Amino acid sequence: MTDDITNWTKSDDGRVEDAIRRGASRRDLLKLMLASGVALSAGAAVFGRAERAVAATPVSGGHLKVGGISASNADTLDPAKASLGTDYARCCALYNRLTFINASGVPQMELAEKLDTKDAKTWTATLRKGVTFHNGKALTSADVVFALKRHLDPAVGSKVAKIAAQITEVKAIDPSTVEIVLTAANADLPYILALHHFMIVQDGTTDFSKGVGTGAFVLETFEPGVRSIMKKNKNYWKPNLPHIDSFEFFAIGDQSARVNALLAGDIQVASAVNPRSAKLVKAQSGFELIRSTTGNYTNMNIRVDKYNSDFVTGMKYLVDREQIIAAALRGDGVVGNDQPISPVNNYCNKDLKPKAFDPDKAKFHLKKADVMGQSIPVIASEAADASIDIAMIVQASAADVGLKLDVQRVPSDGYWDKYWLKAPIHFGNINPRPTPDIYFSLLYSSDAPWNESQYKSEKFDKMMLEARGLLDEAKRHDIYNEMQTMISEEAGTIIPAYSINSDGISTKVKGLETNPLGGMMGYALAEYVWLEA
Repeated sequence: MTDDITNWTKSDDGRVEDAIRRGASRRDLLKLMLASGVALSAGAAVFGRAERAVAATPVSGGHLKVGGISASNADTLDPAKASLGTDYARCCALYNRLTFINASGVPQMELAEKLDTKDAKTWTATLRKGVTFHNGKALTSADVVFALKRHLDPAVGSKVAKIAAQITEVKAIDPSTVEIVLTAANADLPYILALHHFMIVQDGTTDFSKGVGTGAFVLETFEPGVRSIMKKNKNYWKPNLPHIDSFEFFAIGDQSARVNALLAGDIQVASAVNPRSAKLVKAQSGFELIRSTTGNYTNMNIRVDKYNSDFVTGMKYLVDREQIIAAALRGDGVVGNDQPISPVNNYCNKDLKPKAFDPDKAKFHLKKADVMGQSIPVIASEAADASIDIAMIVQASAADVGLKLDVQRVPSDGYWDKYWLKAPIHFGNINPRPTPDIYFSLLYSSDAPWNESQYKSEKFDKMMLEARGLLDEAKRHDIYNEMQTMISEEAGTIIPAYSINSDGISTKVKGLETNPLGGMMGYALAEYVWLEA
């Protein structure tokens, strides 16, 4: 017997790994290694290496149950109309995009084998061969043309119609080639096509209740506002994926109930675990947190068509950002400066400082706004993560200067339909986007579909279009810096902090990584994770 592992080979490692998978005990493994000439002093290294290898090797089978944070009767399987994380998670399981964003934030090819351009205005997408829809139909350029053109039809009501409006022509060159022509150059097209809304659907589809796509799962049950159940697509075009046999997704709006369901074993993944509950998850054996610093945020929105600029400015001075991070986010955040581009984004204007907490300046502007003595309603809900805590902190600061904020807590169910974008003062909960142009197009341009504060600026709109087509990165940075300053100073969105997102998982769930498109692996976890045997 030797005192090292010189005679131990990779094939011997494989024998130990196989034994672990078969449920061998430590005693059994020790006998195996001693028989091969490995000393006790080297056994720990062999054990550790083999166990890590087993943990990193995908296992097939099992049923994954995931609890999201919000649901609605308006839940949809139509990617163009998706607006909540529950919609995104289902769409990621059922469909594919031409491109996707990897963990490093870089666009990768998915249904497109290649995406070429010479001028960033005219793009050619070459499709992968051998891809089929759940009903057996082969993917062709006609499907891509149909899927992209839907966003241009006002009758569809696409959530990304504003972004898609830059597409002037989509045509099939041949069955596997599509040409996409833009109104002007946009170097960000590979990022845009990776958004959840740009999933490719089958040509001519009008009924989305069956969720027929090219994705890793086939739909079995869809109950809007309740749950979805999907089973593995055995003819999936990506080799060896997915790993799990089936996938169930439903929303548990109440934070405590969602975390309790995880700890009780009723679900294996609980999305968006807040800092208060995170300690509970970390304290329990068999559970862990997957933390993501991709820049999602909860914001207070003051509609500028309802309140004047002095009121908005006064409210911004009332926001104690450090206290919000410490108390509402339990330290899981970084200070925000009232614009959406977080410090993790390459285009963040790091010289833009947030308004300091200053009750005297707040009182000055609020008096000018002539709101003292009034009761100002503020709508908050568990649906917008940490919004109730943030609202209470701002309410206390307002009381100190003589302003009464009436914080009204409303149910999670229906919040996004009834209150978001509608109430004069309410909260949003924005998931990460990969580029400034996408944030600006969705949230701040004059005709943005999710213009939370009804901010409108002709100058801003022109700058957005100019920056979109620039290949000069230095100039693009300069324009985006100015646009971030305009939002911070002029819009009615108060972004006190960029949150650190935490998904709670059972340690039996393997392969889950962070992704710039949001929690739960950019909502695509079902395709990639596996369950430990």
